[in-house]
Amino acid sequence: MAGRDRSSPALPSTRGVRVTVAKTSATKSKESESGKLRIGDDWNAIRIIALSQSNPLKAIAELVENSIDAHAKTIAITRGREHGEHYLTVRDDGDGVPRDPNGLPDFKYVATHICDSVKRRLKADGAGLGLQGEFGIGLLSFWTVGDTLTMTSTSADERVYQMVMSKGDPRYVVKPRRVLFSERGTELKIRPLLEGIRGLSGEKIQWYLASELRDRIRNTQVRVTVLDKLARKQYQVEPRQFEGRLLHQLPTVRSPFGEAYGELYLTEPDEDCRVALTRDGTRVIADIGTLPGLERPPWSSRYLQGLIDVRYLNLTPGTRSGIVHDERYGAFVEALVPLEAHLNGLIEAQRRAEEEQASRESLRPSNVRFARPCWSCRARNTTGLTFSLAHRKRPVQASHRGETWRPQVWRERGAFPNRAEAKLYSANSSTMPVLCTPS
Repeated sequence: MAGRDRSSPALPSTRGVRVTVAKTSATKSKESESGKLRIGDDWNAIRIIALSQSNPLKAIAELVENSIDAHAKTIAITRGREHGEHYLTVRDDGDGVPRDPNGLPDFKYVATHICDSVKRRLKADGAGLGLQGEFGIGLLSFWTVGDTLTMTSTSADERVYQMVMSKGDPRYVVKPRRVLFSERGTELKIRPLLEGIRGLSGEKIQWYLASELRDRIRNTQVRVTVLDKLARKQYQVEPRQFEGRLLHQLPTVRSPFGEAYGELYLTEPDEDCRVALTRDGTRVIADIGTLPGLERPPWSSRYLQGLIDVRYLNLTPGTRSGIVHDERYGAFVEALVPLEAHLNGLIEAQRRAEEEQASRESLRPSNVRFARPCWSCRARNTTGLTFSLAHRKRPVQASHRGETWRPQVWRERGAFPNRAEAKLYSANSSTMPVLCTPS
């Protein structure tokens, strides 16, 4: 090409370098990108939370706990049927639903603040002493029990309002309710009940609450009654009483996060003997020996009954019946070691005492004496060792010791049940000794 020096070197192109630098800077910006997690589908998240509770009895216990948190003194659980549908109601005389600035029950806040518990904020401020809820999802557990929840409470002017929520429906409805007389507190009504739990009896609900909420009922002195209209029975929920000898002066279970309270009883070994793990009086685990790191004596020995209450453990919010295995749980397991050594010593001492008692009983001489039965008794049993007078009509006595044995006469007096026995013994003896009478 004219005007160009072919011997001079060509300059390198900078277009490829610029593209490479641009890609590198973009990659670095993506690696340093940060942000906050968000829920993509709010209703799907609510569905997952509502269906995470699989135990209907646990769901009923959570509704009762909400009443206890509302400072109720009387709670009535009713199981019945109306208009062909089974229902379950939980009614209390507590504070009711918190009111809005207009004095109306603030159902809107309850329905629109899932996972935003007021109780958790009260606990953070130090004003939630004795409150159990903290996740703001307990009301959704009605999905495990029935199809529709109707929540009723009064306003400041004693008018009654209700909120209706349905399983699988994101909408809620608040409307006034006509009643003759307004009552203090809150009423929850679930209807119709799911097909699988319609056979849930009032007695079973009573037994579950007696164990699940044992210390909460005992500490708050709340009166919980279960009325089973289908069975026409009424039950009073009494906190479960443990059996055995109450153990005193136990080693303290102390960790950097706090202390644990224990109420343990030493009893005879039985498969039903278990130690429960509770938090603030509510049972979390029925058998502490099933937890990781605690599948060992004394918890697996079946010599102990009772509970260990640990306030600083973190619970799984889904089922509310599990423990988060974090550093708090690890500190609790480590703090149990001195208590376990003490309990194992007590159990071993009781085992030795049982073995010594069994050994003494096996070596004890027999004081049983066998008396020589009379002829009348021998007629009842050929062995002469044990006898029965079931066939005797009346006592038989001989007129004198040497009276001649006449079988027909003694049979008439009731000494023999039949003629065959009389002939059998008439061939072996000619005289009858003095007969005995039953003592």
